[in-house]
Amino acid sequence: MRLLIVGAGATGGFFGVKLARAGRDVTFLVHPERVADLRKNGLRLTGILGDERIDPQLTTAADLDSPYDVILLAVKATALAQSMDDIAPAVGPDTAILPILNGISHLDQLNDRFGKDKVLGGVAVLATSAERAGEINVLTSDAKLTAGDQDGASTPRTERVRELFGGAGFEFAVTDAILAAMWSKWVFIASTTAVTCLMRGTIGDVNSVPGGFAWSRSVLAEAAAVAEAANFPVGKAEFMSYQATLTEPGSSYAPSFYRDLVKGRPIEVEHVLGDFSRRAAALAVGTPFLDLATMNLRVYEQRREQSRR
Repeated sequence: MRLLIVGAGATGGFFGVKLARAGRDVTFLVHPERVADLRKNGLRLTGILGDERIDPQLTTAADLDSPYDVILLAVKATALAQSMDDIAPAVGPDTAILPILNGISHLDQLNDRFGKDKVLGGVAVLATSAERAGEINVLTSDAKLTAGDQDGASTPRTERVRELFGGAGFEFAVTDAILAAMWSKWVFIASTTAVTCLMRGTIGDVNSVPGGFAWSRSVLAEAAAVAEAANFPVGKAEFMSYQATLTEPGSSYAPSFYRDLVKGRPIEVEHVLGDFSRRAAALAVGTPFLDLATMNLRVYEQRREQSRR
């Protein structure tokens, strides 16, 4: 079974290394300028789980000429349009496309381009960072990947990904409620992004000042209200877990959004926060804190783009 991973960064690289070391047939689709470095240095995981390294199979968009059984999309939302063009030659009649982007609007784009039957929903939960080219730092030991048919059905594609991703060194599950799982993660990502990015500090920084705990809880409550109005309520246990993370004293946690922000990198403001605010408005759910964070990060993105001209 042939797997194409689009993106050899912190997320795609992690899953790709694990799968390759488990004996899967893995190829990474990368930009031409990355090929020489990855062939020389390989892909390496470091950190809490120890060191693991592979010499990855690589291809570029120009070289794709036959279908793959499964395509794992592990790119930023800002790269989705180009990635869809790139993978088109690799999508055959039976290909399963598994995107693990944040948010949910990418499903509509992929469905329109390739057909809903080919596109699974996906949720990746892990903490990694790309420290330098080809090296991925693993920050926690609990990595999980969940996939499912958008309508909750058991299909040949869901069984194929179960066979491919199971037993590969990380937790994997197929669910019949993938949209609910995606909404739940979206609530968490939107909340932690708003709290840390708007306040320009980690969770511990925010909770160390007067009003920090109340602010964090209020942002989470806003986000959860939107999911409930969309008929994808966050489960009680998940909500309490998210609240514990958002209010943990002294926590060094911050989402990848915040890490990108402090390093001056591009961020997925429209895909994660902008779309969340738009859906909240359509559902008549007030989200003043999330709206403020969205505007703040839009200004950041605008200034970042202007500085590059």
